[in-house]
Amino acid sequence: MSGPREPGDSHDVLAMVFARPKEALQAARAILAGRRGPYDSSIARQAIGILHREFGDIEAAIGELRQAVRLARRSGSPDREADVLATLGIALVHHGRTRSGLSALDSAAGRATGTTRARVLFRRAGARWILGRHGDALDDLGVAAPALRRAGDTVWAARALSLRGHVQLALGGVRAADADFRTAQRMFATTRQEHDSVVAVQNRGVAAFVAGDLPTALALLDEADQGFQRLGTPMPDLVADRCAVMLAAGLAREALEQADAGLRLIARLRGQATRRAELLLLAARAALLAADPATARERAAEARALFARQRRAWWAEHARLILVQAGLAEGATPRLLADARRLAGRLGELGSPDAWQAHLLAGRIALKLGRTAEADSHLTAAARARHGGSATARAGGWLAEALLAEAAGQPRRLLRACRAGLELIEEHRLTFGSSELRALVTAQGAELVELALRHLRRAGRSRELLGWTERWRATAIAVPPAPPADDQELLGRLAALRRVDQLLAAARSGGAASAPRLERERAALEARVRAGTLRLRGPGWREERGFDCRRVLDALGPGGRLAELVLIDGTLHVLLCGDGRVRSYAVGPAERAVAETEFARSRLRRLAYQLRPDPGELAALGRRLEEAVLGPVAPLLAGGPCVVVPPSVLHAAPWGLLPSLRETAFSVAPSAAAWLRARASAPPPGGVVLVGGPDVPNAKAEIQAIEELYEDPGPTVLEGGTATAQAVLEAMDGCRLAHVAAHGTFRADSPMFSSLHLDDGPLTGYDLERLRRAPYRLVLSSCDSAQMAAVGADELLGLATALLHLGTAGIVASVVPVNDENAVPLMVRLHAGLSSGLGLAEALRRARGDDVSFIAIGA
Repeated sequence: MSGPREPGDSHDVLAMVFARPKEALQAARAILAGRRGPYDSSIARQAIGILHREFGDIEAAIGELRQAVRLARRSGSPDREADVLATLGIALVHHGRTRSGLSALDSAAGRATGTTRARVLFRRAGARWILGRHGDALDDLGVAAPALRRAGDTVWAARALSLRGHVQLALGGVRAADADFRTAQRMFATTRQEHDSVVAVQNRGVAAFVAGDLPTALALLDEADQGFQRLGTPMPDLVADRCAVMLAAGLAREALEQADAGLRLIARLRGQATRRAELLLLAARAALLAADPATARERAAEARALFARQRRAWWAEHARLILVQAGLAEGATPRLLADARRLAGRLGELGSPDAWQAHLLAGRIALKLGRTAEADSHLTAAARARHGGSATARAGGWLAEALLAEAAGQPRRLLRACRAGLELIEEHRLTFGSSELRALVTAQGAELVELALRHLRRAGRSRELLGWTERWRATAIAVPPAPPADDQELLGRLAALRRVDQLLAAARSGGAASAPRLERERAALEARVRAGTLRLRGPGWREERGFDCRRVLDALGPGGRLAELVLIDGTLHVLLCGDGRVRSYAVGPAERAVAETEFARSRLRRLAYQLRPDPGELAALGRRLEEAVLGPVAPLLAGGPCVVVPPSVLHAAPWGLLPSLRETAFSVAPSAAAWLRARASAPPPGGVVLVGGPDVPNAKAEIQAIEELYEDPGPTVLEGGTATAQAVLEAMDGCRLAHVAAHGTFRADSPMFSSLHLDDGPLTGYDLERLRRAPYRLVLSSCDSAQMAAVGADELLGLATALLHLGTAGIVASVVPVNDENAVPLMVRLHAGLSSGLGLAEALRRARGDDVSFIAIGA
């Protein structure tokens, strides 16, 4: 292998810094080792300084650049000295030494001429952008960009356009920014500037994010990440960009973890103080959205102190915004209102597109303090955001309008504003192909729904209350799934994940030293699988829009009941549908219902290990839970067929434990609309599939007993090594009924990785989403297989939702651990009923006996 190429012109080294960074470092060191004159040596020191500044130690960068300035001065070239001074100025700004940095840049601009001066002005514009002085930055770029293009300096002209794009973004000009980024990318493509070309991809991802196109943003940022890894150039600002996208997608915890990882990277590299401050600000935003105001305050206070030292007023005010938002979590005070008022004025002066957030914040605080006139003023200012800007800003503007209408006692205006805001969020949400993102992003509309529900409850309009509850409940499964593409990369990663999971299980049971390495490998594979699905693009439309209460009442028929549970202002209500009417009942505190559900689940987990649990304890447990979750409605559900539609936080309640439902054919549905869809679906011509997983003591007996109940043609049976993920998916696809007797795992940290354990490893929610046609009915006899995570506004994620999303009409599964010995006869009785033509809920009612673990989900 040959050594580093000796550049024919020492200026080649500077051109190589962002094209081939490793080669540039070798070439710069070769120049210094060759003891060339001060001119060439200053270029070498400058190149090394830039590499340290961008990818490593900022203090080392400043040291190298100071040497470069001294060498340039000795060379007698004013342009050489000006060029290095400008590079030093940027480094000083990034280090937080703002006054010294700007002084160096001003001095460089005064010394330079021609193309060198245009490059200096570009750098000063970059410093001014970092400091939030956007008007001044545009002034410099207005001179630099045309001069660089006239000089035929393609690389620097493209960089100037990229910087102008970032300034436009800061001022809310998304289209202009995207146009600049695209032009810059085309210009870089004509050069050998590999790093700059990847940065152009990153910039387009940022523009897509600000425009609200998160799938495109994620795809472009992932592409940029791969490019930087290939070049070996760590980019903390890419971490910041990805964190911002995650926040917009509702992935607050993940964003906080990534921001903290970026901060650790900067500390390890001794990197730029400016980037550290920006990541701290993102971490504060993430903590606030993750309902962790204490962490948000801590990160925001540190970020604001750094911004203040760096003389970055624009950024410091945005950190103050987080501090005031976190302060509101502890209660409204006159001092907090004064802070919010000053903040709104300051952000407006700075031209921040986030000024509406400060006005909305001030309006909220004023409302809580009873200062209606001031609240009206601030909310009116915030409501102007509904007419333009990003989807998030427009939705925020409609929220301000709704708060104004509520305070003014104008119900029509209130509902109109809530409807308009939700339609904006819905339009944004439907761009996602990922069911996880569709569920998470609904949190942005939670307050709009809450405002509408509060008004309708007070007005006693039960039918409209049901319609608005349905508007934002379990909506992710109502969107048509993205068709499963023949994504060999994803299939390979899912297969690799199963293999690693098997190896990890073996390593743990044997106490092998490889377990930690395998855990890291599994986590990395899960991250890649999830990242690939988050980039999927949605259909942009729904199969149905609106909710017709009459359809529910007609479908229930004589004697049928549907009880939809609703949380409003901390109180649990039940909307009881039946006999052509919708009646509203207040049950009690929502906190009590949640607490009793968790208590009942905890007791049942213990009782599952007893062959015959005490009937008296079960009865007492059921009465307590029933009073907390159904209250006065319980007696009205007993006997007749009924559907229970709980909010997501109560979905995992052991509904079979309730006395009123023990002898009732009931099903549990994520929403009334989901129940209607499931009820309307027709069974496919496919057959019966029986699956027995590994290490389930009674699986073989269970499968054999069920197999005897079905004839002409007999079921497809997969067990004893044949129950692999691929075989099970192929058999399940479009079948009439599938029964899986396999251990299950619920993953609260990542619900779509909840799984059924098959012969070759876990079958996850991501695997099930690749089915072309869902099984019409599914029975899961494993523990906790009906468990789903409550996310977003009122959404659910887990194995069951993956199948309901695809069109499965009904699922029988457990919400608590199952006594394996008791489960086998229950499953046989259940299938005896199904094979004789009974519906799922009625078959489960007859089979249940003393069991309270299993519920029927769907229709």
